[in-house]
Amino acid sequence: MSERNDRLSVFKTYKLYVGGKFPRSESGRVYEVTTKTSAAGAADKDKSNGKGKDHGKGVWLANAPLSSRKDARDAVVAARKAFGGWSGATAYNRGQILYRIAEMLEGRREQFVREVADAEGLSKSKAAAQVDAAIDRWVWYAGWTDKLAQVLGGANPVAGPYFNLSTPEPTGVVAVLAPQESSFLGLVSVVAPVIAAGNTTVVIASERAPLPALSLGEVLATSDLPGGVVNILSGRTGEIAAPLAAHLDVNGIDLTGADAVLAKELEIAAAENLKRVLRPAPLDLAADPGTHRMTAFLETKTVWHPTGALGTSGASY
Repeated sequence: MSERNDRLSVFKTYKLYVGGKFPRSESGRVYEVTTKTSAAGAADKDKSNGKGKDHGKGVWLANAPLSSRKDARDAVVAARKAFGGWSGATAYNRGQILYRIAEMLEGRREQFVREVADAEGLSKSKAAAQVDAAIDRWVWYAGWTDKLAQVLGGANPVAGPYFNLSTPEPTGVVAVLAPQESSFLGLVSVVAPVIAAGNTTVVIASERAPLPALSLGEVLATSDLPGGVVNILSGRTGEIAAPLAAHLDVNGIDLTGADAVLAKELEIAAAENLKRVLRPAPLDLAADPGTHRMTAFLETKTVWHPTGALGTSGASY
């Protein structure tokens, strides 16, 4: 006798990730997340689990929270609250935590492969390559946390009996507009360097493909990363980014996911309190990531200290 398969489909409910918790948008709004697949692929999904209904504008994947301005403000409060502890942690400890996140991403690799394939309309093999590259990139940034001070800081030669030492320090709370087309590898490429440098962040996920970003929040919540270091919002990029660009408690903004018109508007708003702005530029995901995304949100603090003197000869140390 054949086994009956009469289980109900259990769909995943995606939520925001703010302050280490998973709230729904305070507005109660959601929006449909879809992707384009072949008609045959949509039919297969309908037969298998009820997902995949073609609405004419793509294949339905899930409903994602449609964040409001208040959600953005709440995320800034959480990021500011977490900044002192995260920036004050040792660089070695931050590296350990970031590496632990990479371990957990590896453990949920198949889930992310499936979500990236759905979000970007990729084959499983191509989606797997994207996920593997994202995990490798996360590990790469984890290794930089305790090396930035040596590479970017140092002792400066000065005319006088003084030590003159420069050291990099994190900028503060950074708003990040994730790339619109690369739902996971692009996301990791803009988020990991910001927190590796000791900043906290409010991330606006890809408007069209936010699901891998929202799943990343689930990984972060069960890692050792303190709540509030990364806060993930989904919804209309322009609607959420505007209050973040004008927010006086946001210290920097990465405009990678903004188009030219929106980027100009946000730059003008960011100038109100002299935010650091990383202007949008093509993101070459195949290239060596380099350090420029970390240095973009670092400040250099220089300290002078008298060297003192040794003995009657006046030699200084």
